Amino acid sequence: MYHYTDCGLNNVWLKNGYETYETDYGKVVGIHNVEDLHKAIGLHLIANKPRLSGSEVRFLRIELDLSQKELANLLGVTEQSVRGWEKHRNKITKAPERLLRYLYRESVCNNGLLRKLVDRIATLNRDAYHAKIELEETDAGWKQAA
Repeated sequence: MYHYTDCGLNNVWLKNGYETYETDYGKVVGIHNVEDLHKAIGLHLIANKPRLSGSEVRFLRIELDLSQKELANLLGVTEQSVRGWEKHRNKITKAPERLLRYLYRESVCNNGLLRKLVDRIATLNRDAYHAKIELEETDAGWKQAA
Protein backbone atom coordinates (compact mmCIF):
# COMPACT_ATOMS: atom_id res chain seq x y z
CA MET A 1 0.00 0.00 0.00
CA TYR A 2 1.08 3.54 -0.72
CA HIS A 3 0.71 6.35 1.82
CA TYR A 4 -0.64 9.19 -0.36
CA THR A 5 0.16 12.51 1.33
CA ASP A 6 0.41 14.76 -1.73
CA CYS A 7 -3.27 15.66 -1.25
CA GLY A 8 -2.45 17.35 2.07
CA LEU A 9 -4.09 14.66 4.19
CA ASN A 10 -2.11 12.18 6.27
CA ASN A 11 -4.69 9.37 6.44
CA VAL A 12 -5.02 8.36 2.77
CA TRP A 13 -3.62 4.99 1.70
CA LEU A 14 -3.86 3.55 -1.82
CA LYS A 15 -4.26 -0.20 -2.33
CA ASN A 16 -3.61 0.13 -6.07
CA GLY A 17 -3.85 2.67 -8.87
CA TYR A 18 -0.21 3.71 -8.70
CA GLU A 19 3.14 2.63 -10.07
CA THR A 20 6.64 3.06 -8.70
CA TYR A 21 9.61 3.85 -10.87
CA GLU A 22 13.31 3.96 -10.20
CA THR A 23 15.05 7.03 -11.59
CA ASP A 24 18.54 8.47 -11.30
CA TYR A 25 17.16 10.60 -8.46
CA GLY A 26 15.50 7.77 -6.55
CA LYS A 27 12.09 6.17 -6.34
CA VAL A 28 9.15 7.99 -7.97
CA VAL A 29 5.46 7.15 -7.63
CA GLY A 30 2.97 7.79 -10.41
CA ILE A 31 -0.70 7.97 -9.46
CA HIS A 32 -3.37 6.96 -12.00
CA ASN A 33 -6.24 9.42 -12.58
CA VAL A 34 -5.47 11.87 -9.75
CA GLU A 35 -8.58 13.94 -10.48
CA ASP A 36 -10.87 10.96 -9.91
CA LEU A 37 -8.86 9.94 -6.83
CA HIS A 38 -9.34 13.40 -5.30
CA LYS A 39 -13.06 13.26 -6.10
CA ALA A 40 -13.29 9.90 -4.25
CA ILE A 41 -11.41 11.36 -1.27
CA GLY A 42 -13.69 14.42 -1.15
CA LEU A 43 -16.88 12.37 -1.42
CA HIS A 44 -15.65 10.08 1.36
CA LEU A 45 -14.93 13.06 3.62
CA ILE A 46 -18.29 14.76 3.16
CA ALA A 47 -20.27 11.54 3.59
CA ASN A 48 -18.37 9.82 6.39
CA LYS A 49 -16.52 12.31 8.61
CA PRO A 50 -18.61 13.56 11.55
CA ARG A 51 -16.44 16.71 11.80
CA LEU A 52 -14.01 18.03 9.19
CA SER A 53 -10.47 18.80 10.28
CA GLY A 54 -8.60 21.89 9.11
CA SER A 55 -6.64 19.84 6.58
CA GLU A 56 -9.89 18.43 5.22
CA VAL A 57 -11.43 21.90 4.91
CA ARG A 58 -8.32 22.99 2.99
CA PHE A 59 -8.51 19.89 0.77
CA LEU A 60 -12.16 20.59 -0.12
CA ARG A 61 -11.47 24.31 -0.68
CA ILE A 62 -8.62 23.52 -3.06
CA GLU A 63 -10.72 20.92 -4.87
CA LEU A 64 -13.42 23.59 -5.28
CA ASP A 65 -10.69 25.85 -6.74
CA LEU A 66 -11.43 28.63 -4.24
CA SER A 67 -9.18 31.01 -2.36
CA GLN A 68 -9.65 31.36 1.38
CA LYS A 69 -11.36 34.70 0.75
CA GLU A 70 -13.73 33.23 -1.85
CA LEU A 71 -14.68 30.35 0.45
CA ALA A 72 -15.21 32.78 3.33
CA ASN A 73 -17.57 34.87 1.19
CA LEU A 74 -19.56 31.80 0.15
CA LEU A 75 -19.85 30.51 3.72
CA GLY A 76 -20.67 33.92 5.20
CA VAL A 77 -17.60 34.01 7.46
CA THR A 78 -14.37 35.98 7.53
CA GLU A 79 -11.24 34.99 5.68
CA GLN A 80 -9.58 34.87 9.10
CA SER A 81 -12.07 32.16 10.15
CA VAL A 82 -11.16 29.99 7.15
CA ARG A 83 -7.46 30.53 7.85
CA GLY A 84 -8.01 29.55 11.49
CA TRP A 85 -9.82 26.35 10.52
CA GLU A 86 -7.13 25.36 8.05
CA LYS A 87 -4.33 26.01 10.53
CA HIS A 88 -6.19 23.99 13.21
CA ARG A 89 -6.56 27.03 15.49
CA ASN A 90 -10.36 26.84 15.46
CA LYS A 91 -12.90 24.18 14.53
CA ILE A 92 -15.27 24.90 11.70
CA THR A 93 -18.76 25.58 13.02
CA LYS A 94 -21.70 23.41 11.99
CA ALA A 95 -23.54 25.67 9.53
CA PRO A 96 -20.48 26.60 7.42
CA GLU A 97 -19.32 22.97 7.53
CA ARG A 98 -22.65 21.72 6.23
CA LEU A 99 -22.72 24.31 3.47
CA LEU A 100 -19.15 23.36 2.47
CA ARG A 101 -20.22 19.71 2.27
CA TYR A 102 -23.26 20.59 0.13
CA LEU A 103 -21.19 22.80 -2.17
CA TYR A 104 -18.57 20.11 -2.67
CA ARG A 105 -21.14 17.39 -3.32
CA GLU A 106 -22.92 19.56 -5.82
CA SER A 107 -19.68 20.51 -7.55
CA VAL A 108 -18.89 16.89 -8.38
CA CYS A 109 -22.39 15.41 -8.72
CA ASN A 110 -25.01 17.98 -9.69
CA ASN A 111 -25.93 20.96 -11.85
CA GLY A 112 -24.52 23.87 -9.83
CA LEU A 113 -27.82 25.49 -8.83
CA LEU A 114 -26.89 25.64 -5.14
CA ARG A 115 -23.55 27.26 -5.99
CA LYS A 116 -25.30 29.85 -8.17
CA LEU A 117 -27.69 30.69 -5.34
CA VAL A 118 -24.91 30.90 -2.74
CA ASP A 119 -22.80 33.06 -5.11
CA ARG A 120 -25.79 35.37 -5.63
CA ILE A 121 -26.47 35.68 -1.89
CA ALA A 122 -22.78 36.35 -1.19
CA THR A 123 -22.79 39.33 -3.57
CA LEU A 124 -25.96 40.98 -2.28
CA ASN A 125 -25.49 44.29 -0.51
CA ARG A 126 -27.81 43.93 2.46
CA ASP A 127 -27.49 47.58 3.52
CA ALA A 128 -28.42 48.93 0.08
CA TYR A 129 -31.50 46.74 -0.44
CA HIS A 130 -34.72 48.52 0.47
CA ALA A 131 -36.76 47.78 -2.65
CA LYS A 132 -40.49 47.28 -2.54
CA ILE A 133 -41.54 43.69 -3.19
CA GLU A 134 -44.43 43.60 -5.67
CA LEU A 135 -46.32 40.33 -6.04
CA GLU A 136 -49.31 39.30 -8.09
CA GLU A 137 -51.58 36.31 -8.05
CA THR A 138 -51.66 34.30 -11.25
CA ASP A 139 -53.34 31.07 -12.31
CA ALA A 140 -50.10 29.30 -11.30
CA GLY A 141 -50.02 30.97 -7.86
CA TRP A 142 -48.29 34.01 -6.43
CA LYS A 143 -45.33 35.40 -8.41
CA GLN A 144 -43.14 38.46 -8.48
CA ALA A 145 -45.00 41.12 -10.44
CA ALA A 146 -43.72 41.86 -13.92
